Amino acid sequence: MARNELDDALELVDSEIKKIGISRREAFKLAGLGSAAYLMGDATTANASTTVQASEAKGKILIIGGGLAGMATAARLASTLSTPDITIIEPNPNSVSYQPGNSLIAGGVYKKEDVMYSTKDFLPAGVKLIKDRAIEFNPDANKVVIGSGETISYDFLVIAAGLALDFGQIKGLEEIGISYTQGDASKILTKFADSGVTSIFNTDTAVETWTQLQKFVEKAKGGKKVKGIFTHPNTAVKCGGAPKKIMYLTNSRLVEAGVRDNAELVFYPNGGNMFGVKEYHDAIVKQFEARDFKWNYFHNLTAVDLENKIATFDKRWQEKGPYDEDLEEYSMITKHQEVEANFDFMHITPPMKAPDEIGNSAVGSAKGWVPVNKETLQHVKYKNIFSLGDIAAVPMGKTGGSVRKQYKVVVENLISSMEGNELKAKYAGYTVCPLITDIGKVMLAEFNWTKKPTPSFPLDPTQERYIWWLMKVYLLKPMTQYGLLSGKA
Repeated sequence: MARNELDDALELVDSEIKKIGISRREAFKLAGLGSAAYLMGDATTANASTTVQASEAKGKILIIGGGLAGMATAARLASTLSTPDITIIEPNPNSVSYQPGNSLIAGGVYKKEDVMYSTKDFLPAGVKLIKDRAIEFNPDANKVVIGSGETISYDFLVIAAGLALDFGQIKGLEEIGISYTQGDASKILTKFADSGVTSIFNTDTAVETWTQLQKFVEKAKGGKKVKGIFTHPNTAVKCGGAPKKIMYLTNSRLVEAGVRDNAELVFYPNGGNMFGVKEYHDAIVKQFEARDFKWNYFHNLTAVDLENKIATFDKRWQEKGPYDEDLEEYSMITKHQEVEANFDFMHITPPMKAPDEIGNSAVGSAKGWVPVNKETLQHVKYKNIFSLGDIAAVPMGKTGGSVRKQYKVVVENLISSMEGNELKAKYAGYTVCPLITDIGKVMLAEFNWTKKPTPSFPLDPTQERYIWWLMKVYLLKPMTQYGLLSGKA
């Protein structure tokens, strides 16, 4: 987004927030966005919110991953250390794409070009970029091997490589294997073809999702009774709200076309609730009921028959087992049933994991993610290694809003470690999910380790609001571009 576009967006938001009687500065402050105040041209506020105490600490810092988390960390380190020695390993020339925009692409609000950035354009001055992938880790020797075969040594390592989309876990999609948000989507697009099966978790497939969604609406407009199904897998996923966002957007387009009565929309989550925070769960259930959505808890997608348009789920439930006289209670036995569902349109949220070269390495864990202390983000075994973003094994935090808090903790603690000091910065689990519930409406779900709403704004956080739609569609992207990727927001 060009600077004049940002100005136009800010003017639009200004006009709306004034309707509720507050200024732009107050809105940003209340919404927890004060550190992006430089967007408003207020140098005093900007300096106060982005200044970091300079450090004379020295050390060779290697960052794996040049996406939002890695680039923001590099930028803040580069502006804080007096003599920075920072290298980023990243193979993708478009690694800093605005991933939260994929749902808007799929809903016909954004175009692909609206979310694409060039990695080189956001590389901090003085930071070295190696266009390659880390494939081997030797943390005992402080060395990493990259795809070219070169071995790179480090004093401190930051792992911010994001996660992999494991479509290959689903029967019928084995040949797709592993994919990523940015990168070659040809296997997915070829396999899905014109089947009505889609996914927003790769940018190119998000583009195709909009094409398939429009065809779905056209079938309904032709008088056909159609069915759309939406899945959520049995793994952690980036942006846990995204599987529901595309369902809401599909509903919006059907309503817009006047054919909502011709469509059945069904959500199949692996878990037993809509959201891990009760207040937001309750709000979403009410929204689903109001929109005549259907849902089936404890259903994990295991197979897809693209030709016959049949999805197969593992449905599970608990039943009483034998009575334990010593414990004076019944044991519980998990039961399973294979369930099939027909569809005309299907959105798949694929299983997700850390890339194997990281998850299965010495810096990974049994579950594949990089194990870190959830507050300091320091590796549980290797004290000169930190991790953040989607790949870090924290209970919450696989969103861009989480990264906005995490990277500052990593920088402060990494420098403290370089200086031989105690790690004092703590990540409190802050996560924000601007949950799109309609064209023009967003519920801003904010929470932390307490699993309670932690709203930054003095408004009921469970309510869908137009103001949050404006912030989601117009402001969060330029704030990412001008704020996080510069290490200031």
